[in-house]
Amino acid sequence: MTEIDTNLLLNAYAEGIFPMAEDREDKEVFWVDPKFRGVLPLDALHVPKRLARRIRRDEFQFSIDRAFHEVIHACSLPARGRHSTWISGRIESLYSELFERGFAHSVEVWKEGELAGGLYGVSLRAAFFGESMFSRQTDASKAGLVFLVAILRRFGFQLLDTQFLTEHLAQFGVIEIPRADYKERLNQALHSEGVESVLFSPSVSPEASSWFDPSGSASSISGATSVVTGATLLQSINQTS
Repeated sequence: MTEIDTNLLLNAYAEGIFPMAEDREDKEVFWVDPKFRGVLPLDALHVPKRLARRIRRDEFQFSIDRAFHEVIHACSLPARGRHSTWISGRIESLYSELFERGFAHSVEVWKEGELAGGLYGVSLRAAFFGESMFSRQTDASKAGLVFLVAILRRFGFQLLDTQFLTEHLAQFGVIEIPRADYKERLNQALHSEGVESVLFSPSVSPEASSWFDPSGSASSISGATSVVTGATLLQSINQTS
């Protein structure tokens, strides 16, 4: 079996393939290339009314890459309805290496100064590959997904890959497309010249006043806790692309 390292992992993502493990303790990793792929069209996100109300009340604050290791570890733990996850120790280690290289990223959702939820994924050019999410507070990871979509839309991303279509994701507008269609969209995103890749640079300054300031740099959001209001966040989602 070929030893998986971060270079092989990045090449696999560029080909539309991703790794999984059978459970948390599994030492082996296998490759997945689904016949049908889940994607969330960035201009078609649906925000459920209850979630919109919570976001508008400013219950949550958001950041990027501020607590990656805590987020991925939280995603790997058992939760309601699941006794184990596909995020094995080996996978957690690989994505932590990707994070150090600037390719894996986390969205953190905070409530009253505590980490309430989050998600993580991989970024290549104009494509973002969502991997997993977790919640410690009701609706926290859902709010994180809304924040992620707003970020990706603002900075010119073209593809948000969710891997699979689930009932949970369907409520946000995730659709399922054939493998060939997915790989065509992926190829377009990987050859895009418009995306501001500095968005997820690991060396950017954590100081930010507001990542929605049109005069601000894309680099102003990484590592910083956003001060964007819930109303502004929802307004950005409702704007046409």
